[in-house]
Order: sequence, then structure tokens, then C-alpha cells
Amino acid sequence: MPYYLPSSTSGDHAIRGHVVTVTGDPFLATDVLVEHVDGLIIVEGGVITAVGPYDQTKHLLAPDAHVDHHPDGLITAGFIDTHVHYVQTGIIAAFGAQLIDWLNTYTFVAEQKFEDKAYADAVAKVFFDQLLANGTTTALTFAAVYPQSVDAFFEEATRRNMRMAGGKVMMDRNAPEHLLDTAQSSYDDSKALIEKWHGRGRNHYAVTPRFAPTSTPEQLAAASTLLAEHPTTLMHTHVSENLGEIAWVRSLFPEADGYLDVYDRAGLLRPGAVLAHGVHLTAHERLRVHETGSAVSHCPTSNLFLGSGLFHVHQAKNHAHPVKVGLGTDIGAGTSFSLLSTMNEAYKVAQLTQYPLDSIKMLYLATLGGAEALGLADRIGSIEVGKEADLVVLDKKATPLLEFRSGQVGSLEEQLFVLAVMGDDRVVASTYIAGDVAYSRDGH
Repeated sequence: MPYYLPSSTSGDHAIRGHVVTVTGDPFLATDVLVEHVDGLIIVEGGVITAVGPYDQTKHLLAPDAHVDHHPDGLITAGFIDTHVHYVQTGIIAAFGAQLIDWLNTYTFVAEQKFEDKAYADAVAKVFFDQLLANGTTTALTFAAVYPQSVDAFFEEATRRNMRMAGGKVMMDRNAPEHLLDTAQSSYDDSKALIEKWHGRGRNHYAVTPRFAPTSTPEQLAAASTLLAEHPTTLMHTHVSENLGEIAWVRSLFPEADGYLDVYDRAGLLRPGAVLAHGVHLTAHERLRVHETGSAVSHCPTSNLFLGSGLFHVHQAKNHAHPVKVGLGTDIGAGTSFSLLSTMNEAYKVAQLTQYPLDSIKMLYLATLGGAEALGLADRIGSIEVGKEADLVVLDKKATPLLEFRSGQVGSLEEQLFVLAVMGDDRVVASTYIAGDVAYSRDGH
């Protein structure tokens, strides 16, 4: 049986195995993939203090240091999910038509259950168990409108010592009455939650207007005020996911020059702003995302499931004005907690837009790219000295077919591609949080 443990930083210890990490943006630079076939990662107080070939690094170990050895494991930075709804865990694989119908039929019904704190606590545990089982060590998460749903999320994140971000959804129109707040109450509740959770341990608060159709201009202004008052918080919302949604936004905000401009006029675009989907952003809008330092979360499984469209990652990563892009599972319209499975779908979407998305770029999007999108690349996203030891150990022999296929590969890049296309939670052997084992597939 697998096991899940709250993580706690401990003394000098290390992880040994085939270390692979991306240290730069492969859309913009070359030679960013770093590999140590027999590598050693030394951890003190949850932070990486040394990394390199085992033979050249082992002398740095303390005499009594414990070394976890994964001789057949591929060790990468922990995966980063830049857009997910923990409160939609219970509606994965709910038959859907298009976005708005799916929201009304499933999402708004499910989220009303989170008024019950005990229910929120139970779902948060399932959610975090699934993150760890899939090698995800950081996620940017929507909670429900109820403050207690945020408390449940951050309490579980704190218990597990995970670097997590999330916030109370803000929506004061176009939703069931029981899910509505007001501009003032959303400001008051969010402010109290920021003061309670932001910067406590490894927690980050995200000011979270759901999307433009469910917020009045007054509520968007309140969100902007929160960001101005608490500049280290994140901002998390949706943009340009579905063509019908875009038309709806135009009708609600006729003075704006398109969907993105609604947020721009409200003062919500800035570094630390993560815009989920962005499937139908125009060239001018992508330029504006670049200029403001905002980021886009690419959610291919969700976009395919709801038929929303194909995200053009090569346009977003245009060398002239590149946008920060990470991957999002978008549970529950997304169909898997696995960022390996998400990479697989991102590859297929890229193929349909005539762009070959290679394995190094996919690994980047799931690790360092996500960290850059969240403004956390100084702490997480790659295996480098000074960064936190959030790691995942991948088993390239997890299934008989994968073991056979892995035996045929001729390069690291091919091995990474095979894992992305064939991999899922079965490939995740262990997940480390701050250097400690937080999940073990095999229960030891």
C-alpha cells in the first residue's frame, strides 16, 4: 500500500539517483537540461545544499547522513500545477457539454457542499493525497466562496509542509444565490484570509475572482485593492477559455477592448497574476500579458474535455514577447491529476497546431515554467543549490510495457518523452517535500 506522510524538515540527508532538471527556458535558450546519471542531492533544513555527480559530491555528506538511493529512479524537480480547483475533486469525469453548461450543471452544485467545514476537510485530504501520488509538490488552487473552504485547504497544506497557493473564489453575480458574495464581503473575507494564511509556513494567498462574468466591476476593483494592499499575493482567474464565454464577457463589459482588457482596466495584470487557459487570446492580448509580467496556465486535458479549443504554446512563447506559461490540470474539467498525463495532452494539442513540443519543453512547463508563472522560481522548479528539495522520483519500469519501451530508448530526451506520453501516477515512485519522503508508492 502507498503511504502519505506530513513532511517535516530534518537534518543533513541526501537522495541519490539519476538526477535530471531544467535550469532555463528551452523555448528561448539551449543547453538548459542538466543531467547527473549517478547524482547526489544533499539537503539541509529542507533546502538543497549540494547537487552533482555522486563521486564528486559524496565527500560533502555528514558522516551520519542518511542517503535514499534510487538506482533505477529518474529524479526531477517536483511538478507544479498552475491551475486546479480542489473543490471540484468530486466532479472529475462529469459528462459535460460546453463550459457554461458544465459550470451550471456540476460545478456550482458541487461547490455549495464546501460550506460544511468537515466536508471541506475530507476533500482537502483526498486532494492532497492525489497531488503527492502524482508527483505534484506545488499547486495554485481555487477554493469555494466560503472562507472555511480556504481554511481546510491551507490547514492541510501546512500539515504536509507543502508550498501551496490558493484563495477564496470571489463572485457576486451570475451564479446561484447561495454561492454569491458581494464586492465588500469578498474584500473583507479575502483580507482576513490573507492576514491568516499568506506567508505562514509555505503558504501563498491568491486573490481569486472566478472570472469576469461572475464579478461586477466593483468586485474586480476590490480585488485590485487587495493586491495593492498585499503586493506579494498572487492573482488567479480565468481568461479566454471558450468562445461563448468571450462573447458573454463582451456583452457584460462593452466598454472593454476584449476579455483580457477587463482585467487590465481593473489593474489585475502584473507579475504573479496567473490566467487560466488563454486558449483564444489574440496577438495583441498575448503581448499585453508579456508586458505586464502575467502568466498563462495551459490546461490541455480540460480544454479538450470541454471542447474549448487548442492553446498555441508556440505563439505564447514567441521570442519577441514570450509569455510565462505553466501547465494546469484544471481538475475537475481536467481529467487527471497527473502532470505526466497533462504533458501527453499538451504534446497532442501542440501537434494539432503544427508545433513539435519536445520532452525538454514539456518537462520545463511542468516544473520551472510553472515556478516562473507563480513567481517562485527562486525557491522551487529545478534541482539547484539554494532551492527547496521538492522532488519526484520517476520509475521508468513502472509497467511491463514501459519497462520494455524504456529499454529501447537511445537518449535522455527520448526517455523523458516516453515517460510523458506513457506515464501516469503509476510512474511516481516517491515524492519528496522539503527533502523528506511525503509519498511512497510501494509503502516503504
